[in-house]
Amino acid sequence: MTPLTMAGATLATRRALVCGALAVAALVAAAPVRAQDPRQFLVQGIARDWLALVDAGRYEDSWKAAGAKLRLSASPARWGEAVAKGRAPLGPLVKRTILQTQFTRTFPGVPEGDYAVVIFRVAYAKKDDGDETVTLEHEADGAWRVIGYVVR
Repeated sequence: MTPLTMAGATLATRRALVCGALAVAALVAAAPVRAQDPRQFLVQGIARDWLALVDAGRYEDSWKAAGAKLRLSASPARWGEAVAKGRAPLGPLVKRTILQTQFTRTFPGVPEGDYAVVIFRVAYAKKDDGDETVTLEHEADGAWRVIGYVVR
């Protein structure tokens, strides 16, 4: 019943509608609320900014903006070659959306620390369904930086 027709409704009908609305509101209020980790938005933004460098073909800049673990694993030239080789067959980025963000203290092959994994669903001009995984580390200076990047 719309507000326009409710004016002509009986008192019992109006009470029933109000009680129904209150019952729905109570169910919504009683539903469990999962708190989001406030770091989630921070690391997602850092990952997106870093990916913008990769998307623009600015591989050396992406290497410079990366964390120590990534920079120590490859020279800027080697990093650029690897990323270009992996991205070239895909074509330009069409769409990227966040799929999942997780935080962990342990990660295979690296010392215990403060890590985040951001997974994006992506579509490229030549591949319309894939994902990108960006791994970040909370480094000693307090900044989150990218230490890993995988495109599937």
